[in-house]
Amino acid sequence: MRLSKTLSFYIGRHFLLSFVVIFALFMFLILIFDAVELLRRSAARPDVTFALVMEMAFLKLPYMGQQVLPFAILFGGMNAFWRLTRSHELVITRSAGVSAWQFLFPVIALAVLLGVFQVAVLNPLSSSTLTRFERLESTLLKGNRSFLALSKGGLWLRQSNVEGQSVVHSNYILQSGKDVELRNVVVFNYEGTDKFRNRIDAEYARLEDGFWRLTNAWVYKPESPASHEKNYWLATDLTLGKIQDSFAPPETMSFWDLPWFIQTLEKAGFSAVRHRLYWHSLLAAPLLMFAMVLIAASFTLRHSRQGGTVFVIAGGVMTGFVLYFFSDIVFALGLSDSIPVVLAAWTPSGVAALLGLATLLHLEDG
Repeated sequence: MRLSKTLSFYIGRHFLLSFVVIFALFMFLILIFDAVELLRRSAARPDVTFALVMEMAFLKLPYMGQQVLPFAILFGGMNAFWRLTRSHELVITRSAGVSAWQFLFPVIALAVLLGVFQVAVLNPLSSSTLTRFERLESTLLKGNRSFLALSKGGLWLRQSNVEGQSVVHSNYILQSGKDVELRNVVVFNYEGTDKFRNRIDAEYARLEDGFWRLTNAWVYKPESPASHEKNYWLATDLTLGKIQDSFAPPETMSFWDLPWFIQTLEKAGFSAVRHRLYWHSLLAAPLLMFAMVLIAASFTLRHSRQGGTVFVIAGGVMTGFVLYFFSDIVFALGLSDSIPVVLAAWTPSGVAALLGLATLLHLEDG
């Protein structure tokens, strides 16, 4: 028997409404807890106002929404199926000859579309707002003044030293072991934060202990002739570890920009395992949403036959959290190169989907 469009719309509407309510509740709780934590951290900084704290909390919210989206689908699906089962609507539907696979189809379709929405829309938005949040957090709460940005225009580095601040730009980066070299380097030096002191153009720069060694450097000062220095030392507190840690984390990169960034990092000799793992996990998001619907259905549909309300719902919730911790373990193995990146990214979603399918096949077809 074919499922009617009216019934499909009805079941899909129940799921979507439950999802929106639960997702909004999650976002509200996250906003409150983040705001309280930021207020605690900024208590000793009078320059950080309440309005700025709330701005930071809202900037972090899209990223946190991306993290809780699968759980909102899981709990939204459980709530929708539970209500339909408790009112005997699904019982009547099944007695009319409609299989569980048929009335699950509109919910699965909506969940997959939500996964695509996460990848195509929510992820670019969250990466942009999270970047802004981390910059504010770094300057206002952590007191950091060194920033590293890698773009299509090359490397842009802002650093501080005893003489003031410097902005370093390079079109080419080369890392070999613990050595870092920049080619075609341009350095803008400032006294304080905004008073221009000089500009330095160098053939290349090499990071050494406590300074950059610039080779074949031309120094340009206001109202003074240019001077040539075969070797010029620019003080810095940067190390290779700080540079690697300063690269934009994958969470601050849009899904559409990550492939280029991964390629750029690998060409420069830096490890891109974390970024590649994050990108593949985003690709697996629609499959994860599909798996969450199957898990929700496998627990809540079972109630109509065997009872045990509290046990069934608690089992579904525990399954969701076990999947979350299992994902963390597999991702850690992927980051350590113990297993391939693709396997680490797709395994949690694939295992959850297979378990959900097996459970529903057992319940529906015996």
